[in-house]
Amino acid sequence: MNHLRVLHLVGSADSEHYCDISRMYAQNCIRATANSSLYDFVIAYVSTDRTWRFPAYLDRNSIADAKPFTFSEAVVFLAKKEIDVVVPHMFCVPGMTEYRALLDLLKIPYVGNRPTAMAIAADKAKARAVVSAEGVRVPKGVLLRQGDLFEPRLPVIVKPTNTDNSVGVTLVKQKNGYQAALEVAFSHSDEVLVEQFIELGREVRCGVVMQEGEMVCLPLKEYWMDSQKRPIRAYENKLKRNKEKEIELAVKEGFDSWAVDVDDPVVPEVWEMAKRCHLALGCRHYSLFDIRIDPRGQCWFIEAALYCSFAPGSVLVAMMSAAGTPVERFFDQMLQQAMSD
Repeated sequence: MNHLRVLHLVGSADSEHYCDISRMYAQNCIRATANSSLYDFVIAYVSTDRTWRFPAYLDRNSIADAKPFTFSEAVVFLAKKEIDVVVPHMFCVPGMTEYRALLDLLKIPYVGNRPTAMAIAADKAKARAVVSAEGVRVPKGVLLRQGDLFEPRLPVIVKPTNTDNSVGVTLVKQKNGYQAALEVAFSHSDEVLVEQFIELGREVRCGVVMQEGEMVCLPLKEYWMDSQKRPIRAYENKLKRNKEKEIELAVKEGFDSWAVDVDDPVVPEVWEMAKRCHLALGCRHYSLFDIRIDPRGQCWFIEAALYCSFAPGSVLVAMMSAAGTPVERFFDQMLQQAMSD
């Protein structure tokens, strides 16, 4: 049996923060899925200066010791490696768009969504506009640029349009906090979304996976929320730095989050909304959506997250596990699907 040569594309073209997040997820993925009888793993690491390295491991020393390649040198190196399929682990906007487009140009299959879908999902204002056009319920919102004047009806969520993990996001309940929230958001993005705050009922995430050409919705993941203590999920509820200053997940499975019973009455509506979003955004392989459920039981689209790292702590992996598919099998299924597209 021939081994699949799998390239793990890691790093960030513009942010050390995203480099660290990418390394964390990629390291955990490699640990969970390494199987010498099936795969030959190759690591490509992109630094913020846009040089490439091909380290044997993803610890900081291995990356620093690896020879830097220019873009053209890296392309030649990749061609010689005869890569069968790529697992992208880049979470910055260039990584989700430009580097996936490069793989398309090189005709190297990769797992996950195309650059066009990633670009739309990475822009919160565009994503909500696209899914809203397909009849998906979204909170009222206004897109602002520097210098725009807008006095919202409070409470609102102020968020940069192109950050992940709630970076730069603020819940504003008092008028005197609005300007400061704008300043924080604009420090991360040229465009800011001021969005109606949906009162808390529940908050869930819904994953969709393509299986045999059909959209299959996975068990919902619900997060512990509290109208006073945790009305929204902030950055510190998602990621943290450990004693070694490495990024790791902050969520504690089973306490901060859990799988929703498939008989829960909210499930059918959330599944239908997720399918509409998947189609509207032009997704393939898989997709993931944040859904807010208000006290009346109405579902609201909040954000799309169209990536999966295949690390044990990855949301889609946890959902697949709840559905009875372990990470090793899910990983192989997606590799095979990518190569058959």
